[in-house]
Amino acid sequence: MELIIISGRSGSGKSVALRVLEDLGFYCVDNIPVNLLPSLVRISADNYDKVAVSIDVRNLPKEQQEFNEIFEYLPQFAKPTLFYLDSDDHTLIRRFSETRRLHPLSINSLPLDMAIAQEKVLLDVIINRADVLIDTTDMSVHQLAETIREKILGKKDKTLIITFMSFGFKHGIPKEADYVFDARFLPNPHWEPELKPLTGLDQPVKDYLANHSIVQKFTWQIQTFVQTWLPHLERNNRSYLTIAIGCTGGQHRSVYLAQTIGESFQTMHSNVKIRHREQPNHAS
Repeated sequence: MELIIISGRSGSGKSVALRVLEDLGFYCVDNIPVNLLPSLVRISADNYDKVAVSIDVRNLPKEQQEFNEIFEYLPQFAKPTLFYLDSDDHTLIRRFSETRRLHPLSINSLPLDMAIAQEKVLLDVIINRADVLIDTTDMSVHQLAETIREKILGKKDKTLIITFMSFGFKHGIPKEADYVFDARFLPNPHWEPELKPLTGLDQPVKDYLANHSIVQKFTWQIQTFVQTWLPHLERNNRSYLTIAIGCTGGQHRSVYLAQTIGESFQTMHSNVKIRHREQPNHAS
């Protein structure tokens, strides 16, 4: 199991880091008490091979030695990597002032500057065990997200998951769609008696649609649109891109287009998925 532990002073970007890890396919748990960590790992092992947890000052054991002992109790199959995020005191004070959030140690009326200083002392045991130290002082949210991805994936550019989805307008537009293309103006196999019971995955329907120049042109234009803007979307801090193509019922035209265009992109890009919403048994 790949186990990522995110910690650091409040305001340094732990929540951003955890969201990035969730996008990368990790099962994420926020602010778990440290003494529950070994149990969580054992329970999660049957269902997840990538787990990420965040730990802040509120969930540390009272004695620093106890923290080290808890790490020793982790199952051998878990390979923990501890990330520690931090910023300089001035930046943390500014961030708390801008967001008007209450520092975890300010609950007992401790002034913000003293709470920030005390938190660093309490987290000293984590700093000493950290595998990766990240100073977020001069980082934007996007820069921090990209840094986390770089550390996890070993490269700067994240892998964008592209989904080509077919759907029927009579069943509603997919809420997760980033772009929607309407194929209802194309020739409809529904009106051909021998094609009506088939779908856009069947060869007779494929041949019927492929023989129409307007279908070929529409296919090419969608491919060109996505290919043109894909590099910009990849640089815009995206994790997922869903291209939805709809026809009336989601059986013929949209299925053919999503499958054809999706298969074309699968030859050029990794992590391309094809989904036919109204054909739940067909996905790739």
